[in-house]
Amino acid sequence: MNSSQFKKNEFKRLCSTIGFKPLEVEGLIAQMDKYYKEWVEKKVDSKTGNPKRYKDGTIKERVIRPSLGELKIIQKNIKNRILATIELPDSVHGGVKKRSNISNAKPHQGNKYQFTTDLQDFYPSINAQRVYDTFIHLKFSPHYAHWLTKLTTWKHELPQGTPTSTHLANLVFLSTDMKLIEVCNKHMITYTRYVDDLTFSSQQDFRHLLNTLLDIVTSSGFKLSYRKTKYKGNQTITGINVYLNKIDAPEKIIQKSKAEIERKSDTLPFTNYLNNIRKTNTPKKKKTNKKGSIETGS
Repeated sequence: MNSSQFKKNEFKRLCSTIGFKPLEVEGLIAQMDKYYKEWVEKKVDSKTGNPKRYKDGTIKERVIRPSLGELKIIQKNIKNRILATIELPDSVHGGVKKRSNISNAKPHQGNKYQFTTDLQDFYPSINAQRVYDTFIHLKFSPHYAHWLTKLTTWKHELPQGTPTSTHLANLVFLSTDMKLIEVCNKHMITYTRYVDDLTFSSQQDFRHLLNTLLDIVTSSGFKLSYRKTKYKGNQTITGINVYLNKIDAPEKIIQKSKAEIERKSDTLPFTNYLNNIRKTNTPKKKKTNKKGSIETGS
């Protein structure tokens, strides 16, 4: 089979996987700008409610670029049929089915020393070339990787607000995750990542390893937000208060839950969220199976 025929076959294979005809996909790619919206949002401090600012006083902003129409459908199919089938380590929680900010925080309960940091401009820092290179590293053919990159990046970068971007960001960061996991396993450190939030914790003081961990991230081409870099115990990790013997919601969530209950609201989003956090603190019950041995169950 010559290279031209192989290229056509790879494109047909991708189109079959995502459930669209080749001519439809080609037409969409030719008019890609029609399938995105774009606006700028101010970044807000979750504790104060005030806009975040750089050192010179400039307000921090993020560009939101959600996909539209058929492209959004295609990206959902790429996410579900291609990206979600690629296994990620247990340390990765953001954008992963059956994992959440709660499951991200829970492993750090009981650890005296906690270190948190986050990635600066995570999505915009991932350019189209890096997405393509990641697909190649994952053993996709160059043609297949080319079309996948075309359908999931815009303006030469990973757009924030599309169905595929979090999954792709996880895959691009995967090699960095594995380097961090290797160091953490060696030194009995618990590591989790929720999208751009990185958390490390241990029973032992690991301050001497902080530069090693940070160097792994920055040498991989990512920037860190040093303003959000903290080394102390009992931190709020991905919106969850983490203590030695439990995790809990912040006080503002607890108060909103109380207000829902007092109003007898038809929907109880804050109460349900609070319950999901607190039920992780309930010890699993032990039950006896028919053979008389003990099993653990929820």
